[in-house]
Amino acid sequence: MQNLFPQIEKTISRKAKEHLLNQKALVIWFTGLSGSGKSTLAFALAGKLHKKGYLTQVLDGDIIRKGINNKLGFSMEDRNENIRRIAEVANLFLNSGIITICAFISPTSAIRDVTKSIIGKDNLYNIYLSTPLEVCEQRDDKGLYKKARAGEIKEFTGINSPYETPLKPNLQINTDKLTVSATIKHIMESINPLIEL
Repeated sequence: MQNLFPQIEKTISRKAKEHLLNQKALVIWFTGLSGSGKSTLAFALAGKLHKKGYLTQVLDGDIIRKGINNKLGFSMEDRNENIRRIAEVANLFLNSGIITICAFISPTSAIRDVTKSIIGKDNLYNIYLSTPLEVCEQRDDKGLYKKARAGEIKEFTGINSPYETPLKPNLQINTDKLTVSATIKHIMESINPLIEL
C-alpha cells in the first residue's frame, strides 16, 4: 500500500500497559461447531475474569457480523476474511494489554493458521470444544441446523461445509460432559499462569 507510514508506538509498550492493568494479555480463542458453547463460555469466562479484577473483551460472531463484518457472507473466501479481520482486532486488544476472548467456528486449519500468524503462537490460547454434532443440533435454539438440513442455508459448517478438527489445541473440552461452571473452573486453572503478572 502506497503512502501509508505506520507510526510505531515507542512511548507506551505492551508490557507497560500490562503492568498498568496488573495482568498479562492473552487471546483465548474458542473454536467448535455452532451450538458447542463457544459464546456461552466466552461470556461466562469474561464474567469470571472480571470478578477477579481482569480487564477483558469478548469478540463473537453475532457482535462482529453485525458490525465491522456486516457485508461479509459465508463463502469460504468471506469466512477467511472474517477471521483475518477478527484476528487483527484481537491483536490490537492484545497490544493494549487486554485479555481478549474470541468465539468463532474457525472451521479449517488454514483459517486457524491465519489467526496464529497474526496474533503469534505465544499470545494465542486455542480451546477446541469437541461437542458432538448431534448434541449441537439438539441445542439449536436458532433453528440453523434445521434450516441447513432443509437446504435453506448453504455452506453451513458441520452439515454441508466441513469442520476440520484441530490437531493440537491448547485445551480440548466436550461441553456435553461438563457444566458451564465446571468448564470455566477448568479453563481458569489452565490460563491462570498465562495471565498473572
